[in-house]
Amino acid sequence: MATARLGIVGLGTFGINHLRCLRQLGYTGTAELVAGCDINEKLLNQRREEFEFTPYADFREMLDKEELDGVTVVTPDHLHKEIVLAAAAAGVNVLCEKPLDVTAKGCVEMTEACQRAGVLLHVDFHKRYDEYHQRMRQKIAAGDLGKIEYGYVHMEDRIEVPRDWFPGWVKNSSPAWFVGIHFYDLTRWLIGADGQAVWATGRQDKLAEVGVGGWDSISAKVVFDNGATVAFDTAWILPDGFPAVVNQGIRLVGTEGLLECDSQDRGTLTVCTGDQPMNQTHNMSYLRMRRDARGREVWEGYGMTSITHFVTNVNMLLDGATLQDLGEYPDGNDGLEATKIAAAVHESLETGGVVQI
Repeated sequence: MATARLGIVGLGTFGINHLRCLRQLGYTGTAELVAGCDINEKLLNQRREEFEFTPYADFREMLDKEELDGVTVVTPDHLHKEIVLAAAAAGVNVLCEKPLDVTAKGCVEMTEACQRAGVLLHVDFHKRYDEYHQRMRQKIAAGDLGKIEYGYVHMEDRIEVPRDWFPGWVKNSSPAWFVGIHFYDLTRWLIGADGQAVWATGRQDKLAEVGVGGWDSISAKVVFDNGATVAFDTAWILPDGFPAVVNQGIRLVGTEGLLECDSQDRGTLTVCTGDQPMNQTHNMSYLRMRRDARGREVWEGYGMTSITHFVTNVNMLLDGATLQDLGEYPDGNDGLEATKIAAAVHESLETGGVVQI
C-alpha cells in the first residue's frame, strides 16, 4: 500500500489529535506527517518540536511548496471553506472537521469544487465510528426497532470549552454548531433520513456573565423526512465541577422497541487524585492512550478511527482505486445535510417559528 503524504491546517485543541494520529500511522508506514500549519507562531513551534514536521504559517504556501496527497482541516468552523477550496484547486484530498461549513451554499461550493478536481472530501463526523453507535445502526437496519417514531439527544460541554478553549470565536459558533452538529449527522445516519423541519429555542445568559457572550444552550425539535421527530438539547455551560468535559447520549424509540446509549458513562474511566479538585471521568471509547513495545504513545478510540479511515481512503486512491471504490464514508452531501439542520436551528432561533429545510 502507498504511504500518504499529509499536512494539517490548525494545530490547536483538536488539531493535536490529528497530529497524534498521523504520527503513529507513520510508525507502520501508513502515513507520513509532512507539514503543519497554524497562524499562532508560538503554538506552531511547540507542535513542530514535539511532532517533527515542516511548519507553515500560511496554508497556501504549504499547499504550494509541499507535494501532499491529503490535508486535514482543523480550524474554526467559519474558516473551513477557504482552505478546502484551496486544497481542491491544488488537487489535494481533504479531511474537514465538522461542520463542513456554516452555510448550505458553502457546503455545496466545497463539494462541487472537490468533485471537479476529482479529490476526496471526507467530513470528520467521528460519532459514526463509535462502536456503540455502529451497533445501534445495525439493529435499526435489521428492523429490530420497527419504524422510528421519536427520540432524544443531549450533548453538553463544561463551560471551560467556550470560556477557556475558544473565547475568541464563540460568537461565531454555538452549541448547535460545535456539539449539536455531531448528533444531527449521527441521527440522520442512524435512521437513514434527512431533516425536514426545525423549531428551536435558546438562552444567552451564562456566557454573557463570564464575558464571552453567545448562545448558552439550544433546544431543537427536528422532524425527519421518514416521519421521526427527535429533540436535541445542546449546551456548553455545565459547571467546572462536572466530572467530564462532555456529557452526551442518544435515545431512539420505534414501533417495535427502543435503543439507548449513554455516551458519557459507558466505557468511562473515573479518576480521583490529589492534584484534582474532583472526580474526573474519561470516555475510553473516544480516546485512550497506551505505549507500544518501543515506549511510543499510541492513541486509540473512535476519535482516531475516523482520521485513520481518511488516510486509508487516500492510500487506496494512491494505489489506483477510484472515489467510487471507497465505499461508505461521511462525504460532502453528509456535511451539507447536517449543516442544513444546524442552519435551520439558527434561523428558527431568530424568527421564533418553524423552519422548513
